Amino acid sequence: MKLATTYLGLKLSNPLIVGASPFCDNVKLACQLQDAGAGALVMRSLFEEQIDLEQRAMVRDIELAASGSAEATSYFPEYSEYQLSLDRYLRQIQGLKALVKVPVIASLNGYQPGGWTDFARRFQEAGADAVELNLYNLATDPNISGAEVEADMLETVKSVVGAVHIPVAVKISSFHASPVNFGLELEKAGAKGVVLFNRFYQPDFNLEDFEVHPQLKLSDSSELLLRLRWLANLSPHMKGSLSATGGVHTSDDAIKALLAGAHTIQLVSVLLKNGPRYLYTLLQGMRKWMEDHGYESVDQLRGALNQRRCPDPSAYERANYIRVLQSWRV
Repeated sequence: MKLATTYLGLKLSNPLIVGASPFCDNVKLACQLQDAGAGALVMRSLFEEQIDLEQRAMVRDIELAASGSAEATSYFPEYSEYQLSLDRYLRQIQGLKALVKVPVIASLNGYQPGGWTDFARRFQEAGADAVELNLYNLATDPNISGAEVEADMLETVKSVVGAVHIPVAVKISSFHASPVNFGLELEKAGAKGVVLFNRFYQPDFNLEDFEVHPQLKLSDSSELLLRLRWLANLSPHMKGSLSATGGVHTSDDAIKALLAGAHTIQLVSVLLKNGPRYLYTLLQGMRKWMEDHGYESVDQLRGALNQRRCPDPSAYERANYIRVLQSWRV
């Protein structure tokens, strides 16, 4: 039974990788994840805002000014609230690479072109095997079109790709008018892979203090369905790698993502709930399913349920949508 796969040109023992999260903040915990079977590790993200703060040497001025113009800065964490400083992040890459054998993928989170993107080069110098660029942007300005937002994102990707010779994967949201077209544009910009999808953590209103409060809710298997749809649509058209993130909690979930065309499956919530050893459980479940259904390798399995065989995917999706609505009875 061959679970080996290739992601971003990197050889992995299996498709299950640890997604961007606090897991890699602790080298001992990262080693436990490797020992449990993780094919690769993605570090937590450094943020555009955090890098800009340090590069401009404005940390003290901004924090002092916050008391006089709190509205301008209070939405973002103060510099001291970021979990890893820039220098510590680089040392963490070095520490991980010294102790783990699986690929270590560093992560940047931002969306607009700027000097912060050059930090990818420092990831490379510290020993990272790849960079994951998380294009997280909720566009709310009515004067900026979707085309302009995507143009900035593509320019950002080009900047990061141009700074390094290690592969770059781009994590995107589902909020694009044409995710398949945008995925192909990301490839043209130099991305070696696309990660579907980042999760928008929806804030809530507190009715007592009239404040907007951020909240963290872990994913569940229902979130996988959106990923399956677009993996199935993207995989016949893209030359590079695809990674599913969000909603994989069982071995069946992982198999579904592979059938849709994923090269890797990123895990975070399920490991936060069940611990590193659950990776072993998932891998055993995948092996059993493949054996029961006559699949000898992940390569044989991948994409078996994508849209390659459907002459008109949009009509297929439309028909499914209508059928589901017509099934309702009251």
